[in-house]
Amino acid sequence: MLKSLQGWLGISESAGSPEPSPLGDLVNALDRLEPARAQFLARFAYLLGRVARADEHVSDEEAKTMARLLAEHGGLSPEQATLVVGLAKATHEMHGVSADFAITQEFADAATYEERLALARCLFAVAASDARISAAEEAEVHRITNQLRIARPDLTTIRLLYRRALPGMGQ
Repeated sequence: MLKSLQGWLGISESAGSPEPSPLGDLVNALDRLEPARAQFLARFAYLLGRVARADEHVSDEEAKTMARLLAEHGGLSPEQATLVVGLAKATHEMHGVSADFAITQEFADAATYEERLALARCLFAVAASDARISAAEEAEVHRITNQLRIARPDLTTIRLLYRRALPGMGQ
């Protein structure tokens, strides 16, 4: 699994020893997980990161919320969750929006409906982490939830939980 994660992250080993990498600790942390679980968590984090990056900046509050949600929903230690958030940020920096559709589709295909609903709730939580959901963040949440095939009534229920933070809804 380590080699596949290294390949996914664009990290290669040299002939002798691996080159030091800022992602090395992250790769090692994920390598300790069962492969399917590591992929699930990496996709989950990536999708949270899509929302956090929607306004072209990942705030400290958003990063902390992402790590907390990964710890809660992924059963990760706080340190592992922080590393997975780092993976999400680094992956987007390396691959940009070209990976967005594929990763979302992979998550949708592999996750149960309940897991997709949990992700949808987490997407809104990340967007609202600074008490205000920007129009760009809301649009990104809707793009992701459409691709995840979240039923409109379920999406409306989740959205209403965050109505005070939504654009134009006010306090």
